[in-house]
Amino acid sequence: MTALNKVLIAAGVVLLLAGVGLGFHSVSTVGTDCGSVFQPAAGITPMACDGRLNNAGTLVTLILVAGGLCLAAALTVKVVRDRVTA
Repeated sequence: MTALNKVLIAAGVVLLLAGVGLGFHSVSTVGTDCGSVFQPAAGITPMACDGRLNNAGTLVTLILVAGGLCLAAALTVKVVRDRVTA
């Protein structure tokens, strides 16, 4: 395993864990608890929460996608390296 693979795997895992952590992080606006991306507040949330939850959802999605891309890149580097050395 190359150093590049180790870095990509570590970055991917960190990004995935950070995305999941942010997904459960509570968001609030104007003193109102909106809940989190993965678990919005129970009942009807105020319209003020919509923008905050959408922004948080977009951030979580981008972080999770970046983590997945890092892991996919690590797999690609491994496969290409194995084919070149074979």
